[in-house]
Amino acid sequence: MRKHLLKRSVLFVLPCIAAAFPSLPATVQAHDIEGFGNLSGAQHLVLITRGGVLYDNWYKTLGKSAPKDTHPAYPKAGKQKGASTWRCKECHGWDYKGARGAYSKGSHYTGIGGIRNMVHAPIDSIVANLKNETHGLSKLIPNEDMTALAHFVSHGQIDMDDYIDSATKKAKGNVANGERIFQTVCARCHGSDGKLINFKSPPKAEYIGTVASDNPWETLHKIRMGQPAVPMLSMLAFDTQDHVDVLAYCQTLPAK
Repeated sequence: MRKHLLKRSVLFVLPCIAAAFPSLPATVQAHDIEGFGNLSGAQHLVLITRGGVLYDNWYKTLGKSAPKDTHPAYPKAGKQKGASTWRCKECHGWDYKGARGAYSKGSHYTGIGGIRNMVHAPIDSIVANLKNETHGLSKLIPNEDMTALAHFVSHGQIDMDDYIDSATKKAKGNVANGERIFQTVCARCHGSDGKLINFKSPPKAEYIGTVASDNPWETLHKIRMGQPAVPMLSMLAFDTQDHVDVLAYCQTLPAK
């Protein structure tokens, strides 16, 4: 079973995670790792994070060319076009609530529901849903990655309303603890002020502080799962509150 679920790159990462985190944080153990045969807790975390970056952008994660046409099931009322309409997050949201969450209005509104009702749903039923005609992904995403995506949907979600104030977009975190983690883990790539990486092309500027304040749900997802197709680590082995603390600190960093 293991060889069908984990790719060679995943197997490379497992010993590092297992050595560094011999036990899982309370927020992601128990029901999250129960009943998966030979998969250890660390292996399941890797599977969830793989699914998390696929949810973000599956074609970039898989190294495939972006779809050129708009997804056939994308609502006509939607304002997006082309490749972005194929991303899971585009319809279901960074907060996983779809039309009932941050995408209840604005340029990303589709009217499509979220995936919160699929928490702890059977993996096989989620995979079957992903392969149905509406999603149209059966020939685009390999079976092992479909399984990883299903594990994320079933076991990798959190209720972001517990950690982000939807009205103010402020993270419910401890800035001091977030600074401690950011400056020893994240600053190596993002810089101590969060401005070492510009997500836009100059002269436009968009830094981690920009995104954290404007779209905290996206930022929290990427803190937990990593960034598709780049060597950004996942912090899923940390406690969920640590993730939120990092987000809270990122919101204090320069936006310009």
